Amino acid sequence: MHSSPILIQLLEKPVVIVQVNYKYAGDPVEWAKNYTQERAEMFVNLPGLKWKIWLDGPDEKMTGGLYLFEDRSSAQSYVDGPMLGRHKNNPAISELQVRIFDTRDEMTRVTRGPIFGD
Repeated sequence: MHSSPILIQLLEKPVVIVQVNYKYAGDPVEWAKNYTQERAEMFVNLPGLKWKIWLDGPDEKMTGGLYLFEDRSSAQSYVDGPMLGRHKNNPAISELQVRIFDTRDEMTRVTRGPIFGD
């Protein structure tokens, strides 16, 4: 008996996406000055993080990121940790939304999602 690829995917441990979005106060050009190489490098050694995609919506004064973690515990540690904690306590940030999602790996592979090492 052959298992379907979708069934196999459900039995395997999926990687995890954290989605963070928020609005910011102030001028988008000034806000963009916060995005430096040093800021990006802070994420390089974050435990369990495979990659981060930086998001920007200057017309809406909204920004955020998509983070791929190797497991839910690493994702949860980031969400509960000090890096995101600074956002929660920053008066220039509003409408902070943080979500953790499991991925549907087989379906993502079909649509060429960049979550695999191949």
